[in-house]
Amino acid sequence: MTLSRIAPYLQATPLTAILAAFLVLPIATIVMVSFWDYDSIQIFPAFVFTNYEESLTSPVTWSTYLNTLKYTVIVWAVTLLIGFWVAYYLAFHIRSATMQMVLFLVCTIPFLTSNIIRMISWIPFLGRNGLLNQTLMTMGLIDRPLEFLLFSDFAVVLAMVHLYTLFMVTPIFNTLMRIDRALIEAARDAGANGFQILTNVIIPLAKPGIAIGSIFVVTLVMGDFITVRFMSGGQSASVGLMMANQIALLQYPAAAANAVILLVLVLLLVGAILRIVNIRKEL
Repeated sequence: MTLSRIAPYLQATPLTAILAAFLVLPIATIVMVSFWDYDSIQIFPAFVFTNYEESLTSPVTWSTYLNTLKYTVIVWAVTLLIGFWVAYYLAFHIRSATMQMVLFLVCTIPFLTSNIIRMISWIPFLGRNGLLNQTLMTMGLIDRPLEFLLFSDFAVVLAMVHLYTLFMVTPIFNTLMRIDRALIEAARDAGANGFQILTNVIIPLAKPGIAIGSIFVVTLVMGDFITVRFMSGGQSASVGLMMANQIALLQYPAAAANAVILLVLVLLLVGAILRIVNIRKEL
């Protein structure tokens, strides 16, 4: 075999080794541990389906997965709505490329701080005696503090939207910036109004960015547990939080089984998104 033939394989070897060591091997280890057995003090290298049977037949586990999917759908829809219009405004209503970059960087400023800090900052704002409740009571709009603002599903969704919207804005903005403005002018010259241009030209051409942003948001929300723990006040659950609790109780095989199930579910969701939008073809 000549050097020119083996050169591509040699170039791919470092990346292959890195992926094998830091992606394939850890996942294979999790899958292996998911079939082990355990008791209150130790785990046993064995091959049993007990962990999967307990997860798939437990009503509590099904309820937790459905709750996680609920968060995913709601956060995805809200981040898509906000992210698309922010990206649309930056791409089509800000004429100066410099100002576009400046405003885009302003959107990234919150990422200079920790996710946990940005999430916890909502607590004094939404609390029973927080800034929002006090302001509404001072204005006479409410008689007593609103209880649903904090330690609720509303608080969880709000915090997740705050944390993950930029992951939707960035790919959509990049896609919109690549749209040939001549297409929009041609549609306008053909008599299309603003809504028709949006639905028939801009949104179809923005599908790759929407798909990439959706993949980011879906995978992040499905695996999130810190936000659910803090913002729900322990009144709600997610798959990630359930696995964190199992690890805290040294139930590693059960946590590994749920991790495998969650991975399969996330891959199915990502596959469905890629089935709808062929990113490679669109780009």
